[in-house]
Amino acid sequence: MIASLPMYLRPETMTATEALWSLARDALRDHGLQAPDALDHGAPIHATWGRPDLVLGQICVLPFRAEFVGRVTLIGAGDYGLPDAGPGQYYSVFVVRAADPRAVPGDFATARLAVNEAGSQSGWASAFEFAQAHGFRFTRAILTGGHRASTLAVAEGRADIAAVDAVTWALIERHDAHARDLRIIGRSAALPGLSFITAGGRDPAPYRAALGAAITALPAAHADTLMLRAVVPLPEAAYTALPQPDPPPIEADAAKTG
Repeated sequence: MIASLPMYLRPETMTATEALWSLARDALRDHGLQAPDALDHGAPIHATWGRPDLVLGQICVLPFRAEFVGRVTLIGAGDYGLPDAGPGQYYSVFVVRAADPRAVPGDFATARLAVNEAGSQSGWASAFEFAQAHGFRFTRAILTGGHRASTLAVAEGRADIAAVDAVTWALIERHDAHARDLRIIGRSAALPGLSFITAGGRDPAPYRAALGAAITALPAAHADTLMLRAVVPLPEAAYTALPQPDPPPIEADAAKTG
């Protein structure tokens, strides 16, 4: 039996995330559902999604539609109150160095795009879809392993642009000094946000109710830290109708090879 909420976890959000879980755990037990005492912060994310004993997890849009439709139960998308996004939606922002004179993402078609993971909706698929919609392709990319690492790669000049989950970017702006060296030049289309899941074949209603009660009961300081306002049920078609991106055009990262 496992619960894991890793997606927006960083040292500054750890206490608030654990407080959210404590409230959700107790609410789940009030619904007669089993729940582990504590979150597992060390479990491999991808392996966690497929576990039959998953009580609560978070999944990105791209791996859900590519591999996990029918294998997990969608509880709902996190709603973080992003401007110009619908309930339960998010988008990526394109960040570049503040001193870079280029004005729009299309100006970076042949520049280096920092990609957190090839299987990331916010870090790669959203950039791919944006480029397709605007008549260009990103032709060079490096893999960084995380959104914060992507923004560091841009700030340090190892990459020129990155597509970053807007909630993650808000946390980077709050907590990381290098954010001052970056600016936003655009954003992707809005789509279902990072979503809460449980193991396949379960009724999502009590899990959604427990999460909703936990969000409502969070102390104000923790609520501000997490920015999570609600869990919004969205139809599966909102996820599966999105296109499958081509693989990113990866080249070596000089910081890793030099």
